[in-house]
Amino acid sequence: MKNILTTLISEHVKQNPDRVAFKYKQFPGGAEWTPTTWKQFSENVNNLALRLVDNGIGVQDTIAIFSANRPEILYSDFAAFSIRAISVSIYATSSADQVKYIVNDSKAKLLFVGNETQYKIARSVADKMPGLKAIIAFDEIAVEDGDYTFSQFTKLAIKDGIAEEVTKRTSEAVPEDIATLIYTSGTTGEPKGAILAHSNFDAAIEIHQKVLPIKEDWTTISFLPMSHIFEKAWTYLCLSMGMQVWVNNNPKDIAKSLRETRPNCMCSVPRFWEKAYATITDKMSVMPWYKKTFVKYALHIGHRRNIEYAAKGLKAPFLLEKQYQFLNKRIFMPLRKVMGIENGYFFPTAGAPLSANITEFFHSIGINLVIGYGLSETTATVSFYPTENWQLGTVGQPLPIYKIRIGENNEIQVKSPTVMQGYFNKPEETKKAFTEDGWFKTGDAGKLDPETGAITLTERLKDLFKTSNGKYIAPQALETLLGEDKFIEQVAIIADKRKYVTALITPAFEALTEYAQKKKIQYKSIEDLVKNSEIIKMMQQRIDDIQKGFASFEQIKKFTIIPREFSMELGELTNTLKIRRTIINSHFAGEIEAMYV
Repeated sequence: MKNILTTLISEHVKQNPDRVAFKYKQFPGGAEWTPTTWKQFSENVNNLALRLVDNGIGVQDTIAIFSANRPEILYSDFAAFSIRAISVSIYATSSADQVKYIVNDSKAKLLFVGNETQYKIARSVADKMPGLKAIIAFDEIAVEDGDYTFSQFTKLAIKDGIAEEVTKRTSEAVPEDIATLIYTSGTTGEPKGAILAHSNFDAAIEIHQKVLPIKEDWTTISFLPMSHIFEKAWTYLCLSMGMQVWVNNNPKDIAKSLRETRPNCMCSVPRFWEKAYATITDKMSVMPWYKKTFVKYALHIGHRRNIEYAAKGLKAPFLLEKQYQFLNKRIFMPLRKVMGIENGYFFPTAGAPLSANITEFFHSIGINLVIGYGLSETTATVSFYPTENWQLGTVGQPLPIYKIRIGENNEIQVKSPTVMQGYFNKPEETKKAFTEDGWFKTGDAGKLDPETGAITLTERLKDLFKTSNGKYIAPQALETLLGEDKFIEQVAIIADKRKYVTALITPAFEALTEYAQKKKIQYKSIEDLVKNSEIIKMMQQRIDDIQKGFASFEQIKKFTIIPREFSMELGELTNTLKIRRTIINSHFAGEIEAMYV
């Protein structure tokens, strides 16, 4: 099959036009989930495709989308695919400079924006985007002359012959056509647009349909931004299967949305599960001793049944299975129901490390976290846990279409039909990303299990620190473990060219203030609270416990609790919530230097 994304909708219309493709809440502030059938989906996409062509979008021209998740993103993406255009997603939280950079770098001719805030951001740099013809707002807001609301744009009259041109382009689509540009987070430099062709998505979708235990009558919820390659590729896969997608427009509403939709699967990043784990274990910590003892016993049984047996493809002993079913009915199922995932079968998780402790916990209570690994440049998935015989601490086994090798500095290098063509407008960066013999260099160090081929990540090479004593420090391992703690929201390890390891910590402010209230700690402000000696002592004890398994030179010797979270607006976080160490080091230079006095 070629160009799956180009024909995906029309194929489903042929099979079952009245089946629901996705549901969403009306914007803004809708309360009810509104269904859209495949027939309606097709009509909306075709209508937009006509307007794109009539407004000068040619073959392999680019449109950009700057919006939070909503159906119009799907309409825009698939309209672009149908006319052989390129769709570029911009994170809804992007700054004016980031929008300007991506629009200009991608040579976008039209920019779709979500709400009034995003429209104003785009308008503020419109005169610095000379190739842009118009801005189109999804919401019904006031727009300037030359711009449109989505409703206005899709009602524009079209010239004769446009419909025939759309049909012609669809029929002439080839796998080599660029489908999208995925702009990397830019933790160490300006973002780069990874060129993903339709052939990349064809290969990714076809192999996932073969190897994943998912079914077309399942439902999924789109939680991560559709500008994230993980969510984009996952949503396309689910739609290709005919699976109904719930479009969640606000990530902060995900807990409520899960309880309303109760999906069978959902892709997510580790932070979602870290927060869920912290919430659950916090509630467990205040249980009466007899309840706590019972829950610990249940977790022990769940671990034995689900990890020691089921995960290895083994049938649990009769008594253990009976114990598990009893505890599942009385403890685990009610817990999953409170979370809204009692119908859940499959929860792919990637984008950052997730500790083995948290992974074990959720598997023990019957939540099938499928840990994986991938990049924007590889059309998402490189590897993930198989259905059976997965190994804790790894990121699973490579997809069958991947060749994997370990290169210089233990770097993971890959070959696959899902690997990008290169970086848009950046031939030198493209050259650096590949070896002389054509393997893509992931930038991640790791090792392969000689028997199973499972990948274990060890560090991100760009993040690897060397202390002034010549010791190498991989900060992500410790940052991941610290992120499990209920009092810690974000961590930035400091060590490069320093004599010992330190850390900047942003606390979980709600948990911290509750602790202060419980301990009757007096404070006038958050700034006052994070400097309190009792708070610092408590945090020191928790950090010491967490890092016991690390070598002495890897352990945090000093830390500073800062009174605010790291911010995307200030450039300290990428849109995928990865920390930008250089900017953090600059913004908190005084606090850092004080730890080395």
